[in-house]
Amino acid sequence: MTTYRAFEVTGPRQFTQVERPLAEPGPGRVRVRVQACGICHTDALAVERERTNAIVPGHEIAGVIDAVGDGVRAWHAGERVGIGFLGGHCGECDPCRRGDFVNCADQPRIGVDADGGYAEYVEVRTSGLARIPDGLSAVDAAPLLCAGITTYRALVQPVLRPGSLVAVQGIGGLGHLGVQYAKALGHRVVAIARGTEKAGLAEKLGADHYLDSSATDPGAALQKLGGAAVIVATAASGTSMSPLVPGLAPNGQLIVVGAAPDPISVRTGDLINGTRTVTGSLTGSAIENEDSLSFAAARAVRPMVEVLPWTRVPEAYERMMSGKARFRVVLDHGA
Repeated sequence: MTTYRAFEVTGPRQFTQVERPLAEPGPGRVRVRVQACGICHTDALAVERERTNAIVPGHEIAGVIDAVGDGVRAWHAGERVGIGFLGGHCGECDPCRRGDFVNCADQPRIGVDADGGYAEYVEVRTSGLARIPDGLSAVDAAPLLCAGITTYRALVQPVLRPGSLVAVQGIGGLGHLGVQYAKALGHRVVAIARGTEKAGLAEKLGADHYLDSSATDPGAALQKLGGAAVIVATAASGTSMSPLVPGLAPNGQLIVVGAAPDPISVRTGDLINGTRTVTGSLTGSAIENEDSLSFAAARAVRPMVEVLPWTRVPEAYERMMSGKARFRVVLDHGA
């Protein structure tokens, strides 16, 4: 092959399928043949904006290395790998020198600053690669590389005792994975959502309790259960997160992973009394992503997906943006 196909965006929702030359990977980089790519709401950073340059979106990429660049020693052609939102740390900036790879100052955002997975091939830094374990399909692995690692890292960063009360707010693309991870980590899990529609699903995912936030004060309800050691807030609404803080146990943390357009409002007394914390969590490093995949494979954590052939990118993106998908849309190169 001398060329490959890709979907570029050149302006708001302006997708064009193009043929590109298939180049050899540069030093310290690999070329990956894409097998599946999830469609994430963060793809809107590329798709919904006016552009002066074309970009290939997509950052939930599962595939196989098919070529390696000069100086690559630890990665080989034929290995199954995943690529998430962070395209590989530089290893030289101050955050990297302190081991804070997630906040690397020179790290491309795949599908936003560097070409992503709405394509047959993608080239990336080796520091952005995560190995995919046997037993985890490319279609299942793809959403775990962003939605999965986001909720997994939020749950493993705090020091929690087994059996801690952990709440997951929002049972959608992030939350349905958060409930599974929290249960698999050995915690007592509370699922929080508006209405009763998702109560049965939450129970199937492993939730021990379900709170309808439209019918009850979620903070007060959590306190009746003993107070949450951690609440992972996934809903894209700061207003919906505000009532959660009083539901935290002493030293509890509200960890925000859902990007919302409106602010969170917190009473100072709710933070001071109980020494509570509100914090954010972005995603994970490549090795943390690899840990998350291995944990998911071992403990049967799987995304709920709607699968479309990768050639139907515009339709798949619209399905994701509609909010009607249950719960992740995945482009399958084998379909």
